[in-house]
Amino acid sequence: MGQLYIAYGVIYGFILIAGICIGSFLNVLIYRIPEKISFAKGRSFCPACGHELRAIDLVPVISFLFLKGKCRYCGDKISFRYPLIELLGGAFALWSALSFGLTWQAVVGFAVSCILLVIAFIDIDTMEIPDGLVLALLVLAVVSLICFRDITWISGVIGFFVISLPMLLMNLIIKDSFGGGDIKLCAACGLMLGWQQMLAAALIALVTGGIYGAYLLITKKKDRKDHFAFGPFLSFGIIVALFAGNFLIQSYLAIFNLA
Repeated sequence: MGQLYIAYGVIYGFILIAGICIGSFLNVLIYRIPEKISFAKGRSFCPACGHELRAIDLVPVISFLFLKGKCRYCGDKISFRYPLIELLGGAFALWSALSFGLTWQAVVGFAVSCILLVIAFIDIDTMEIPDGLVLALLVLAVVSLICFRDITWISGVIGFFVISLPMLLMNLIIKDSFGGGDIKLCAACGLMLGWQQMLAAALIALVTGGIYGAYLLITKKKDRKDHFAFGPFLSFGIIVALFAGNFLIQSYLAIFNLA
């Protein structure tokens, strides 16, 4: 039994490290996609001074700690966001494996969470959600429906419209109430999650986004006419629904003796 625990510890440790390394690549995507720089070729470089980084500068998390959060070549401060995203990559990899087991479904779940992480930070930086990333989620949604059958096609199709359609209609009534990228994101992920879990994801996004919006108003960092990126809150809600949606729904129903 002890050897079995050791074996699982090694496997999940490897998954964690692999996820952290992939998280390092996500940092590349977050920076390069909005800048329209190819992420398939070209060495990594310091955004401040443009100096090409060596392998020793690119060890996830460790390089940041060793360099004390500064570029080796120009001394410019490196955002704490870089190791944070690397650690989130590891956390998502581990969460996927623990939620779905060592299966292809875990791989898809990890891929979805990584894309959502990239979307969240690009939206924070640019107030835009790239269509290519939404298309990637749509492809994964179709793969999930075909291969895993956790939800029915009917539930998926309803999920496609259950949040995206009301958002679109609200945009027609109140101009720019939601971004087009937010609507597309809800459609693609609704197809993957099904209508029940998509409703849960939207509720989480509205609550967390509402709290953040209230904070901005109270601190007078924004007024009622200003917009803020809603993609990060949608991404957060979708990730929670992806991994714990059924648990949350069942817990909610049990509170009211409906389960």
